[in-house]
Amino acid sequence: MKKSVEKFRAEFKKSIITALVAAFGFLISLAWRDVIVEAVDKITALTPLHGKIITAIIITIISVIGILIITKVFSTEDKKED
Repeated sequence: MKKSVEKFRAEFKKSIITALVAAFGFLISLAWRDVIVEAVDKITALTPLHGKIITAIIITIISVIGILIITKVFSTEDKKED
């Protein structure tokens, strides 16, 4: 019974930490959003395809690369714990 409670507490703590990190990540992304959009707008102003589509594509590419890097980092840490 005691092991179950300790395991629950550890998982609960891990979930809380994950939620807090996600919240801070969301705040960071909101802070950088305007900077990225303005930079991309300046870049796309030179092309005939000016608009939000190019902005969305560039932000998507940056986000996917970030997700891949984060997934790689955390997957190697999980393997070390085993």
